[in-house]
Amino acid sequence: MNKISLENKRVKLIPLSEDHLEQLLPIAIEPGLIRYSPSVIHSEAALSAYIKNALEQRDKRLAIPFLVIDNKSAATAGCTRYMHIDWTNKVLHIGATWLGRKFHGSGLNTHMKSLMIDYAFQVLKFEKVEFRIDERNLRSRKAVEKLGAELEGILLKNVYLSDGFKRNTCCYGLFPESWEEIKPKLFSTSK
Repeated sequence: MNKISLENKRVKLIPLSEDHLEQLLPIAIEPGLIRYSPSVIHSEAALSAYIKNALEQRDKRLAIPFLVIDNKSAATAGCTRYMHIDWTNKVLHIGATWLGRKFHGSGLNTHMKSLMIDYAFQVLKFEKVEFRIDERNLRSRKAVEKLGAELEGILLKNVYLSDGFKRNTCCYGLFPESWEEIKPKLFSTSK
């Protein structure tokens, strides 16, 4: 599972490693980049710990973390991962996604998520993909709704953020049949 790489003409996802620290640091220190996330990545030490934790989760088969490369510019764009992988019940989350601001609104995230969703359903044979998003993060919520994910409920005050705020978390689910229906429409209008 550590060797999965995914690619289309727009984006390349390669296995995250500790060697990516220097590439990611300029993005990670962008102010407010992950303000809705419980993660801390704003310094070299914090980002190093973040990467190590992602790799530990990978080694336990609970996550598959990726470095995101924008194929248009050949630039490092950020990180994402499969996480909370439940191999028995065939459910996983796509999350821990953060992209540099210059990639926001560029269509990169949609292409990245498409690769990940296709791989989860078609190759890994998972039966559900979930997304967990801070209730206040309307941009991310709209992005997963555009992918066909449906709001299943809201967990109230369930996750502390690094600033001490305890967020409400929106739980979205996506099933293979919904994805296959929305996917052709998604790319007929995307960038």
